[in-house]
Amino acid sequence: MATLLIQHALVLATFDSRRREISDGGLFVRDNVIEQVGATSDLPPTADRVINARDMVILPGLVNTHHHLYQTLTRAVPAAQNAVLFDWLKTLYPIWANLTPDAVYTSALVGLAELILSGCTTAADHLYLVPNGSSHDDEIRAAQELGIRFHPTRGSMSLGESQGGLPPDRVVQDHETILRDSRRVIETFHDPKPYSMCRVGLAPCSPFSVTPELMLESARLARAYRVRLHTHLAETMDEEQFCLERFGKRPVDYAASLEWLGEDVWFAHSVWVNDAEIEKYAQTRTGIAHCPSSNMLLGSGIAPLRKMMNAGVAVGLGVDGSASNDASHMLHEPRQAMLLARVGGDIKALSARDALELGTRGGARVLGRDDIGSLEAGKAADFIGVNLNRLNYAGSHDPIAALVFCDTDRVDLSVINGRVVVQDGNLLTLDLPPTVERHNRIAKKMVDGT
Repeated sequence: MATLLIQHALVLATFDSRRREISDGGLFVRDNVIEQVGATSDLPPTADRVINARDMVILPGLVNTHHHLYQTLTRAVPAAQNAVLFDWLKTLYPIWANLTPDAVYTSALVGLAELILSGCTTAADHLYLVPNGSSHDDEIRAAQELGIRFHPTRGSMSLGESQGGLPPDRVVQDHETILRDSRRVIETFHDPKPYSMCRVGLAPCSPFSVTPELMLESARLARAYRVRLHTHLAETMDEEQFCLERFGKRPVDYAASLEWLGEDVWFAHSVWVNDAEIEKYAQTRTGIAHCPSSNMLLGSGIAPLRKMMNAGVAVGLGVDGSASNDASHMLHEPRQAMLLARVGGDIKALSARDALELGTRGGARVLGRDDIGSLEAGKAADFIGVNLNRLNYAGSHDPIAALVFCDTDRVDLSVINGRVVVQDGNLLTLDLPPTVERHNRIAKKMVDGT
């Protein structure tokens, strides 16, 4: 069995139950599992591969709990730059209708590469439209090639404009097609075992793009297969108004009426929730993907993050789509979460360590995983390293907080499932220049084809 030794880290932040921070720390890994964590002097002196992490902060790999990888193809589209969510979607739906299998695959390569280089080792994705022969297989293949731990969700839209929904009819599917393919994706790709590299979920898109019947049938299908459920909820006031007018309920009560609360469910956003709804989340152990950059870009509002955390709600961070954030930069999200939480005037609302914990332990909890999110014996060997001996951090006095307070452009080291995928700041599993060139060609063709 192959062994890997990380030694002499400036500081190793475990994010374990004791929140240990170890100076001159390191890790000893056997195959894909952490065997020892501690001071370098307490670890074995040799291994098959030894990495000197001097000047580095080592911490658990970040967990992205919400994304739309295909949206890397529509970053900074002029007509969508200053639009609220519903107008933004109506602008982009016709472009997304031009997706192809190669577009889904290539956009996933680009988005996942950006995530990995910015510290992400586990990513959930929400692909909710699959036109022109595209499928979830295309993005799963990209994740496998890059070596990232992946939580694809079989997204769906079934409520088109002709039925009172938001998306055009040409990008929705009928219930039978959605449920049949949901079974196929689960049966083909879902791996529930510890240290799994691919776990599938079901993800009807939103209250304004799927029918109540599909929401309920998807929930029951997911529970029959013991997979997780995901959707957007309570993102904007427009959504709340839609739910009140169409269903006579606020979004959280609507979800509850369709069996969409529970420890196997996580919602993206939850900006517009009240105290009683937060308590429902806590009591049912429903998880939340907090997406600060996207919420700011679309003017959706400020999620009551601190209230949710204080209530015991499981909260992780999400980059969200690269057209509602225009970046797939995972290490920026803890910073954005910290800054946004302080906007209301509470300077202690979220510390740098709180923010990083949301991106590590918090994300693991939201995705229902107990094998990632911290650095301790028995956990998956997923970790990142950032060298502080560079311009970005000059003059910083708290190495861990510096990752959030200062600008972190990319990680220097990333190990996923015991495999080194980033070394010296370079991604080892993808040739980036030709991929970016192909991605740009596809993006231009998609926009020109609308």
